[in-house]
Amino acid sequence: MFRQVYFSCFHSDNPCVHDLALFNGQITSASVLRVDALSVAALYGKGVFTTVAIYNGKPFLWDKHWHRLMDNSERLEIGLSQFTEDSMRNALHDLILQNGVNNGRARITVFDESASDLWSTSSGSKISLLITTADFTAKRENLRLGVSPYRVNTTSPLAGVKSTNYLERIVALASMRNSGSDEAVQLNERDEIASALMANMFWLKEGQLFTPSLATGCLPGTTREFVIENLKCGEVEAGITELESADEIFLTSAGIGVIQVSEFHGRALLGRRHPIAELIPPG
Repeated sequence: MFRQVYFSCFHSDNPCVHDLALFNGQITSASVLRVDALSVAALYGKGVFTTVAIYNGKPFLWDKHWHRLMDNSERLEIGLSQFTEDSMRNALHDLILQNGVNNGRARITVFDESASDLWSTSSGSKISLLITTADFTAKRENLRLGVSPYRVNTTSPLAGVKSTNYLERIVALASMRNSGSDEAVQLNERDEIASALMANMFWLKEGQLFTPSLATGCLPGTTREFVIENLKCGEVEAGITELESADEIFLTSAGIGVIQVSEFHGRALLGRRHPIAELIPPG
């Protein structure tokens, strides 16, 4: 019986992703990794992940990533008792050394490979840990930001969770790129700005920096938190008119750092510099 599904997206012909990965304590070729095809991870996307920036061979904002993994796992009832902060950080460190990463990114994914109640021929609980590393995502020049027609549902059990169930965002992003945008703003069901599809958002208006509050359903990004800790910033619930009149717009995530938006909904932004762009990489 076919019981496994391969991580074909990690084949070595992808120049951005490094050859070796760590899966359940073993470092091996990323192209041969697999999860149980009848698990809730494979069938329903049950799992959580975090993307960690690596600078000078060290994970950036590690404490924030660890605490979010713990919180998100608890919310989805994924037990992490077999892992400790030290064991996971040491595993990441080993893979960074093996892949020779100086500056780049790592993705830490926790899969719930427990049996599905509806489709499994077995029973039992199994949690798997995958760590991969890669180069940083190439920053787009002249980034064009649109508005996605798909809403964030603040009442969803996945709201604010960095779940491996990312298909909704992937489909939305492909749709926006087909229409000429590089990224898109997501509104929630109350017409409030929540985030971009793949990043958190900040905007500058009359010299003041703003970002959507967590009440909007945005993901609590580690880079977002770092910016708020280091710069004066208002956390708000605001409508799209705030972006339409913003002087500058910025996108943030561990994979991209900080990117300044060049065009929003067909309107060219001024391109003025702001201290947010100097926070990352860390000095």
